[in-house]
Amino acid sequence: MDLQLILALIAGIATIVVIVLATRLDAFIALLVASVVTGIVAGQDLLALVNAITTGFGNTLASIGIVIGLGVGIGKILEVSGAADSLARAFLRAFGQGREPWAMGTVGSLVSIPVFCDSGYVIMNPLARSIARVKRGGYVTLALALGCGMTLTHHMVPPTPGPLAATGILGADIGAVILTGVIFTVFLLPVVVIYARWIGPKLEPVLNQKVKHDVYGSATATSAGARAVEGGSEDTEHRGVATLTGEDADHSTEAGDSATDAADTDSGATKKPGAFLGFLPLIVPLLLIVANTVSTAIDKNAQGELAGDAYEPSAWVAPLAFLGNPVVALIIGLVLAVYTLLPRVTPRSKVQNWLADGAASAGLILLITGAGGSFGMVLTESGVGDALAEAIASISLPAFLVPFIIATLVRIAQGSGTVAMITAASVTAPLIAPLGLSPLVAVMACTAGSMVFSYFNDSYFWVVTRFAGLDGINAIKGWSGITTAVWAGSIPLLFVLDLIV
Repeated sequence: MDLQLILALIAGIATIVVIVLATRLDAFIALLVASVVTGIVAGQDLLALVNAITTGFGNTLASIGIVIGLGVGIGKILEVSGAADSLARAFLRAFGQGREPWAMGTVGSLVSIPVFCDSGYVIMNPLARSIARVKRGGYVTLALALGCGMTLTHHMVPPTPGPLAATGILGADIGAVILTGVIFTVFLLPVVVIYARWIGPKLEPVLNQKVKHDVYGSATATSAGARAVEGGSEDTEHRGVATLTGEDADHSTEAGDSATDAADTDSGATKKPGAFLGFLPLIVPLLLIVANTVSTAIDKNAQGELAGDAYEPSAWVAPLAFLGNPVVALIIGLVLAVYTLLPRVTPRSKVQNWLADGAASAGLILLITGAGGSFGMVLTESGVGDALAEAIASISLPAFLVPFIIATLVRIAQGSGTVAMITAASVTAPLIAPLGLSPLVAVMACTAGSMVFSYFNDSYFWVVTRFAGLDGINAIKGWSGITTAVWAGSIPLLFVLDLIV
């Protein structure tokens, strides 16, 4: 591999680390500066470098920016109406005391089969916050379990675009890939929960103050309170609940305070919505997105265009594709939230203020997410990803490790798991016959390798860590660590799959 490209990658990552950890500048500036440094060291034309930065920023926000804005709006209405609290309590009753991380990981993995991680996380994060608010602790554990549960199926179970495209490129049977991906998810979900339970209590004390206030209100969750969520022991729970007095107690009575605020009108207080109504603004967008994804996958399979390069939707798919687009689906969800969860007598100005508060909280998330897209685009345009793929393909390795390592390195180089698995599949396709590699094993190796070490150049890294309230090195410990744990856990599964197939 070209030494200059290696130095460019190292220089870009080092720039981010130094700026975030050692200066007064935030991650948004760090990512933009790193993009410039990487492009210059890689020898990229300066005007092309600027174009890559702006294009990457725009492309990323085009796909996720509106979704984040609408998602936080839904979350705000769920919070102030008290519906999120009702939903959280119903959720806790369904899964039982002490199993909240398992519940969030499982729900995340189910939601992310048809829905992009970014969209699904924004939609479901209010539920994690509500559960943590009710338990008065353990939010980091729940946020990480939710996010990584989504990572598992998003990377390994079609019809999400990455594994679907890899399946088409490598000529694997889509039914076998879906079944194998589900089996891998079942075996890797304990890794998610164990890591989240281990690291969550360590990071809870350093939770971002704004996020901590948004989740817990004036009450402060102690580290013992975090352990109460993980352990489920009654004694631990009693020790962990923060002692609340005076004004703190008044402000920490779950999300019911917000519900009272929403219903506090001239006509008096109104009962907060139940769990069923609270679930509608979440489940309706998810079902619409599912319908879009499934119908598109069926249509692509019928046309023989699983890779999606020349795919044109059939007439019967078009309406579902429109309604199931995350932007349209979340607009519907937000309208449902406003008109089903809030009392009819709630003043328009109050609702608009709540939505404005939600939009304001999404501002920095949007900037950082877009800057992450800029960094990823510069790495792609500079040729770092392609150079890594070609270098690793030339090394003598066990057959299934070739696509696995290619996907791993490309993911680290440019951030996108989807791009990593598609790149690995494209490089591996001509090697299937010479290596005697099963297409099924090759697909799973591409998808598993693409999960490694989600960090600064991955837009989903910024979505999860900003919503989870993790900054700097704590974001690395929490999110980069848990994605690397499931990446490592997939290696023995690939060995077993290769032996069986």
